[in-house]
Amino acid sequence: MTESIHPAAQNGFANAAQLYQSVRPSYPDEITQWLVEHLHLGQQDELLDLGSGTGKFLANLSQISHRVTAVEPIAEMLQQLRARYPQVHSVQASSQQLPFSDNLFDAVFCAQSFHWFANAASLKEIHRVLKPAAKLGLIWNQRDESVDWVKALAECIEPYESDTPRYHRQEWQNVFNNQHLFKTVDVVTFRHVQSGTVEDVVCKRLRSTSFIAAMPQAQQQSLQAQFEHIVFAHTGKRPDEQIDFPYTTYAYFYEKI
Repeated sequence: MTESIHPAAQNGFANAAQLYQSVRPSYPDEITQWLVEHLHLGQQDELLDLGSGTGKFLANLSQISHRVTAVEPIAEMLQQLRARYPQVHSVQASSQQLPFSDNLFDAVFCAQSFHWFANAASLKEIHRVLKPAAKLGLIWNQRDESVDWVKALAECIEPYESDTPRYHRQEWQNVFNNQHLFKTVDVVTFRHVQSGTVEDVVCKRLRSTSFIAAMPQAQQQSLQAQFEHIVFAHTGKRPDEQIDFPYTTYAYFYEKI
C-alpha cells in the first residue's frame, strides 16, 4: 500500500478497533431504504465499502445487495470486520491503489471515512473502479451539537484534534473543486439516536475517537472523568444510567462523469 495513513488513524484505530466496533453507533435504517429507492440499487449490484473500518455500514449494504466488497487499510480494524461479517469479501488495501478492475462497481460508499483519504489520487481510483454514471456516497454520523451537553463534550475534545482530519472542518470537500470526475447529485440528512449507558454511548464512544484512542491510557482516563462530569452537570445522569445520544447522519451523493 502506497498511501500514508495519518498517525491518529493508524495508532488510534489499531489500539481501539474492538472498542470502535462495540461502541460506535450504527447507521439509521432510513438510509438503506433511501439508497434502494433513489439510487435504484438491488441484490445483484456490485457495491464497495471503502474505508470500511470494522464494518459498521455493512449492516446496511448487506440488506441491499449480495455482492458487497469491503476495503480497509488497518489490519486491526479489518480483523474486527471479518469476525463480524465473514461472508463479505474484504481486502486490506489503500484508497490510492484499489485491487479491482476498471468499471466494476455500481456504487462506492465511504462511511465515516472519506475525510481520511480526501485526495486527488483516491478520487481518481474511485472514479476508475466505478461503472459509467455510477454513484459515490459519502456518509457520516455526526453528534448533534444543538444539544447543550453534546456541544460541551465537543468543546472539551476540540483542543486535542491538532491536524487530525475531521468531517466537521469540511476540508474534505476541497477535493471536489476544479475536477471533472464527479458531479454532485444530492445531499440528505437523517436523524439518529444511540441509546445505552453514559459510559458506553458517551464516554467509551468518545474514547474510540482516533486522536483520543492514540493517547496514553492515563490521559484517556482523565478525559473520561471530564466526560462524566459534563454529562452529569447537564443531565444529572451517572455513568451507569441510560441516555440517548443524538446524531445527524449526513449523506452526500456524487455521480461519475
